[in-house]
Amino acid sequence: MRLSPSARLTGVLTPLGWGTLAGSVALYAAGFALGYPEPVVLATGGLLALAAALAWTAPRPRLEVRREVMPLKVPRGDAAVAVLNVVNLGRRGLSGLRAQDRIGASEHTVDLPRLPKGGARTVSYPLPTDVRGEIPVGPLLLVRADPFGLTRRVRSYGSPVTLLVRPRTVALPVPPSGKAHHLEGPTSDSAPSGTVTFHTLREYVVGDDLRHVHWRSSARTGTLMVRQLIDASLPTTTVVLDTRDLTELAVDAAASVALAAARAGFPVRLLTGDGPVPDAKDPESVLDRLALVRAGTEGVTEPLRLARGGGSLVLVTADPEEAGRAAGARRRFDRVICVYVGPGGPVAVPGVRVLPVGSLDALPLAWGSR
Repeated sequence: MRLSPSARLTGVLTPLGWGTLAGSVALYAAGFALGYPEPVVLATGGLLALAAALAWTAPRPRLEVRREVMPLKVPRGDAAVAVLNVVNLGRRGLSGLRAQDRIGASEHTVDLPRLPKGGARTVSYPLPTDVRGEIPVGPLLLVRADPFGLTRRVRSYGSPVTLLVRPRTVALPVPPSGKAHHLEGPTSDSAPSGTVTFHTLREYVVGDDLRHVHWRSSARTGTLMVRQLIDASLPTTTVVLDTRDLTELAVDAAASVALAAARAGFPVRLLTGDGPVPDAKDPESVLDRLALVRAGTEGVTEPLRLARGGGSLVLVTADPEEAGRAAGARRRFDRVICVYVGPGGPVAVPGVRVLPVGSLDALPLAWGSR
């Protein structure tokens, strides 16, 4: 992405520059007051150095700046990088150029080699992905300083972009519902005529039936939108995530379960102690929404009580008491599974299949066991 320079352009003295200026003024005053030429000579040297530094940084550089964040969405712990490309479009070579990119609450600084006329430099630097959530990257600052470090000129390029760090996931089979015909569900969002119901709106892709175009939404958004239909007879997978004492393992487990159902074309509901997680319908939105889940103070007793029945209920919790309460929902769901990520040994709950999981890699084995 090519970054356009913003209006922010500043040329200021550095702390060393201000100190040199103050020292020169003091030496001049002392030299004239005492009648000694030596302080005046030193002061003159300081002022000449400042003048040379200002002349060095005064020209406004003509630069083409591109910075790409790749990828924009990444599982927690996977690699993401920023690639910066700077081209000198001016008539002179440039030295002393430094790039400063704000990454979250920190700042990353890169010293660029000398840029000859028409020259280009490409540098890359890693972005932190160890914390799930949104990480703003930018705006990018290009700083040009003189060799003495007395002055600098700062120019801002572009606006921040957002790196989304999603949960880690492992491949799981579709959550079992306890009914044989459910396990033979579709692998897409299509279903036979007469058994379908409206699910959500999405952008049109080549091959969609034009009869499903939602013209009112298309006119409002300026993008062709179509109704996404699903088989109403398919079971819903309800995933309830206990966000008290939230751990990354709990979020990863919930994401893995919901993703398995969404990728197989089954309806998915995501709930936390704060209520439903909105717009978590398809694989991409499931990961996007869970990337932003934060620890809460409410338990999942009320969401469990109010959850619409049918299909599979999967509770992810570190609280053995919440695991025990999952048995109360057994009558309303075809199958209830508790993924227990808390300390201690297995938690026995009548009528509920409890899967003690100590790491994400252990989830597939526990999920597939009988």
